[in-house]
Amino acid sequence: DGQPVVIGGREKMSKSKNNGVDPETMVSRYGADAVRLFMMFTAPPEQSLEWNDAGIEGAARFLKRLWTFTTALAEVPALNLAALDSTQKALRRKVHETLAKLDDDYGRRQTYNTAVAACMELLNALMKASDGADGQTAAVLREGAEALVLGLSPIVPHISHALWHHLGHAGAVLDAPWPKADPAALVSDTVSLVVQVNGKLRGQIDVAKDASQDAILAAALADPNVQKFLSGEIRKKIVVPGRLVNLVVAT
Repeated sequence: DGQPVVIGGREKMSKSKNNGVDPETMVSRYGADAVRLFMMFTAPPEQSLEWNDAGIEGAARFLKRLWTFTTALAEVPALNLAALDSTQKALRRKVHETLAKLDDDYGRRQTYNTAVAACMELLNALMKASDGADGQTAAVLREGAEALVLGLSPIVPHISHALWHHLGHAGAVLDAPWPKADPAALVSDTVSLVVQVNGKLRGQIDVAKDASQDAILAAALADPNVQKFLSGEIRKKIVVPGRLVNLVVAT
């Protein structure tokens, strides 16, 4: 962007101060992908970059985690959408929400730092669900891994290309079609409702869209955060479908 790269303390890099960062040294130490990832993630294009060794080390660790996660998913069952349970659907929704965000971040917004952040968040969610995963959970994880590889390929093309082949694809990853979010996957089977006690927000619950009023109230009353404020007699229970639950408690 024509602005000088700066290091800690917002100090301009200069030869006289001997505070420059040698790109070749960084690439040799961490790899070109890690350097690119760090630079894209640390600041939006219109801002100057403040160099930070801890930041590039974090970028390198992220790529190692991506490698370990993805290479473990080369052989998994085929994805069967009809066989997914609610937990698997929620995980797949996270994958496609990320794809929708990447499409917007790369295209309309051109905010590459938020695109990287979304990929990091998705990898965390996928890895959390990967412990002992098999069957359709593994299939959803594989779909998520492919989404990450494709979604990060403009920023980290080398590792993305290698992982694309590990996943069994031929050709260059940069020649693969850009991934699109599945509109059906973005539709949730559940709805989030806020829970109020005497008109004050005390919790939030997720219930099925077609949950009965009794089921909604049961979920609200079972929420640990809500229970802290139910020491008195519950005089009134109000359910506003799709929005909130309000419990009127004697004080």
